[in-house]
Amino acid sequence: MTYTNQDLPKAGDTVLVGMSGGVDSTLTAIMLKEKGCRVIGVTMSIWDGQLPEVKQKDPSKPIKEACYGPGEEENIAECTKFCKENGIEYHVIDAKEQYQRKVLDYFKNEYRSGRTPNPCIMCNRNVKFGAMLEGIAALGIEYDYFCTGHYARIVRPDQGLYGTDVRPCMIAGATDVTKDQTYFLYRVPSETLEKVRFPLALKKKTEVFEMAKSANLEAANREESQDFVGEEYFDMIFADKPSVPGDIIDLDGHILGRHRGIEHYTIGQRRGLGVAVSYPVYVQAIDAKNNLVVLAPNDALNADGLIADDWVWPGNVEPPEGAVVEALVKIRLASRPVPCKVERYVPAADDTTQYVGQPWKVTFEAPQRAVAPGQSAVLYQDGVIIGGGLISKAIQ
Repeated sequence: MTYTNQDLPKAGDTVLVGMSGGVDSTLTAIMLKEKGCRVIGVTMSIWDGQLPEVKQKDPSKPIKEACYGPGEEENIAECTKFCKENGIEYHVIDAKEQYQRKVLDYFKNEYRSGRTPNPCIMCNRNVKFGAMLEGIAALGIEYDYFCTGHYARIVRPDQGLYGTDVRPCMIAGATDVTKDQTYFLYRVPSETLEKVRFPLALKKKTEVFEMAKSANLEAANREESQDFVGEEYFDMIFADKPSVPGDIIDLDGHILGRHRGIEHYTIGQRRGLGVAVSYPVYVQAIDAKNNLVVLAPNDALNADGLIADDWVWPGNVEPPEGAVVEALVKIRLASRPVPCKVERYVPAADDTTQYVGQPWKVTFEAPQRAVAPGQSAVLYQDGVIIGGGLISKAIQ
């Protein structure tokens, strides 16, 4: 399949720019302004204003800034100042309620169900490219494009998908592979992507900083924020109900120790287990029904494949019945894409899993370590996302 890069905004276009106060979004706004676009800045307000008592492991180190936290007020003030100085219209959209329901509640429910969620993926789908744009529409603001500082590209296939005439906008990798953010964006609907553009797609992060410094942007001196929240806020988020301790066991069911609540553990974890074993052990499974954390040697974490459900396909066009799709799959943000085959999964009679939509089976070319239910399996062909779903279980 071949693809065509979609045109970036041109002089005279009205462009909405999602702004965080960071160097990427700030440079995006100034680049478009200098190009002759009418730029409108917008920021989503998601912090509820509660200042938690943060427990720092190392008090000598400052708390890292995150997209959800008390630094939001300062970020909005910086965006307001920047837009005023550069003659850019600016709006703040209140998305606290949507963020609470679609991101924070999802995050807590998934962890308490023994799964490992990726809140940034749901934030992009439901808030940044959802509630925030809905808020702009409610203000009666029209625009030609919505641009952000993400490192990704928007492309369109030169042929229809799977023999159809559907040629939707799709997400492809950027020039700077070290900053690839496509994994976070796979659930954004194709119809939304029609107006989305990423002006930094062909630039490297080092080049972005150089350009920002040359333009004397204050954002060039800021430390990059981390996604979602830092570990310092973890206990605050889960403070709505007490953790339920339980047993830590090995694969044979022998009790090795006690855990402090399954929400504090993830598949593949080794540190902080609090057990004394004569060989290295890792979290191999989390049994939410019986409130158990299962430990095993490293080799026991390998999987031949996975089952994923709640799939998103570009243009809502999924592979036809009986198709076996060859692709590369990423099973977490930090993992490299690996070869796989993808086909529809028909649950066996003894499979009691409640799937969301049609589940699909992903078979790896070589075994992969620590497949975590709740994370996303994202499929790539020729550097373009062709689909993705939420991992339901590993095939071991």
